[in-house]
Amino acid sequence: MIFKIKGLYKVAFLLIFYGVFVTACKDDRPVITPNNNILVGQRGVFITNEGNFQFGNASITLYEPDSRNAVNNYFENVNNRPLGDVCQSIHVFNGKAYMVLNNSGNIEVVNAYTFESEATISGFIAPRYFLPVSLSKAYISDLYAGQISVLNLTSQSVSKTINYAGWSEQMLNIYGKAFVTNQENTYIYVINTAKDEVVDSIYAGLGSNSIVEDANAQLWVLCSDLNGQKKARLLRINPVTHAVEKEFVFQDENDLPWRLKINARADTLYFLNEHVYRMPIDADELPTQNFITSQNNNFYGLGVCPFSGDVYVSDAIDYVQRGVVYRYSANGVEVDVFQSGIIPGDFWFW
Repeated sequence: MIFKIKGLYKVAFLLIFYGVFVTACKDDRPVITPNNNILVGQRGVFITNEGNFQFGNASITLYEPDSRNAVNNYFENVNNRPLGDVCQSIHVFNGKAYMVLNNSGNIEVVNAYTFESEATISGFIAPRYFLPVSLSKAYISDLYAGQISVLNLTSQSVSKTINYAGWSEQMLNIYGKAFVTNQENTYIYVINTAKDEVVDSIYAGLGSNSIVEDANAQLWVLCSDLNGQKKARLLRINPVTHAVEKEFVFQDENDLPWRLKINARADTLYFLNEHVYRMPIDADELPTQNFITSQNNNFYGLGVCPFSGDVYVSDAIDYVQRGVVYRYSANGVEVDVFQSGIIPGDFWFW
């Protein structure tokens, strides 16, 4: 979990005293049939809610845009048990949803159609993101482990590890190579996915936090200094040559952009930097005007629907109470607002 407070990201070790919470009287848990196929004939989004550190109250919100219906505590409703502690991310692959629990140190695997539990994979220190690199193998990044875990998707277990320098974060797979961002040091690392070996490093100048691929098969990476001493950068990288071909420098030292996303056509970038910004991939400069204005909100998570182009932005509020998700049209017009779980951070659209 990362907090951006007064211009600084902070790894959250949030100590919350008992008695802070006011429990809502309304039970918003619907009656759910365990075998219903939620993904057939409709669109929706899974939203991860990190929950409070060490409270074990992470959760999943299921939102259906057509009906504008939000179902909170979805994993718990279906499986009759809590999800775990700090749900960092979710990735749906090959009919299964993988929910990465950072502080629990495990991954919960469910049937993507019914959300019924299939496995709990352990053996991680502080896992962050899941990246499939083949039908039978995935990489798991980690905050503290100093390694990338190689996950066997058949046995649902860790088969090996790849030595890695520092805090591995978001990853992207292209041309048989996994490009791994690093929040702690100045390099982006390249892993040969056939050999499971680090084969190169790309100098980024400061910590990298998020990565996307554009319509021209070029990579874009956002980099920010966690200590606020160096100016943030947006890089465009050639995945064949590993060369940084374009660099945009944020001029304000207080700028700490993150949550880089891209639209379905892969021609427009979006990111958070207090507000929501968007930028065409052929732009010659960074955007000077925000796309969606934060009106005293604590914008924390960002998602762009690959089907409708709608933009989803989460508000973590005070990191204690349940958060709010704002849904905007592709033109930036507010469409809906709904309550989620505590600290909504990641989105997966289906």
